[in-house]
Amino acid sequence: MVVMAAADEAELVHMVATAAAYDAGPIAFRYPRGEGVGVEMPERGEILPIGKGRIVREGNRVAILSLGTRLAEALKAADDLEAHGLSTTVADARFAKPLDGDLLALLARRHDVLVTVEEGSIGGFGAFVLQHLAAEGLLDGGLRVRTLFLPDDYTEHGKPETMYADAGLDAKGIAAAVLAALGTQRRWR
Repeated sequence: MVVMAAADEAELVHMVATAAAYDAGPIAFRYPRGEGVGVEMPERGEILPIGKGRIVREGNRVAILSLGTRLAEALKAADDLEAHGLSTTVADARFAKPLDGDLLALLARRHDVLVTVEEGSIGGFGAFVLQHLAAEGLLDGGLRVRTLFLPDDYTEHGKPETMYADAGLDAKGIAAAVLAALGTQRRWR
């Protein structure tokens, strides 16, 4: 089964086109809650290569791998980290299944820290990534990995931005996870 999660409204258009064209088995995509981020919309959706993510921003010390709509917050976190001397790559996984093994290998080999960010719960995308990294021996060299996900408890209904901030899935929470992985005690906003 193929599972996709759109980072923004343009990616959702591409994922709808991909799902409509795919006939090799079941395919699903997460339809995000709330409003889009306001990106330019394509005239028509492109069919995405199945199981392939994309690098949105290049860096060399920290890698943030986002699945779904947390990509915009991952980019803001990268700006915060860059302002403090931490060169940061941001990648959009696009697919939870199948995983992009080439992208994971690239991120693992070229960075000291890899943080996954998802709107799922424990045992989801981050766990798939960890399993893949372990199976490929990509954790053997000292890569520091952190997985960020929604808490496994009852969450009060509220505005999405407040709920994500409470869960540490906003830019501030993502940057804090990177600093914790590096053992850095500095704090900033």
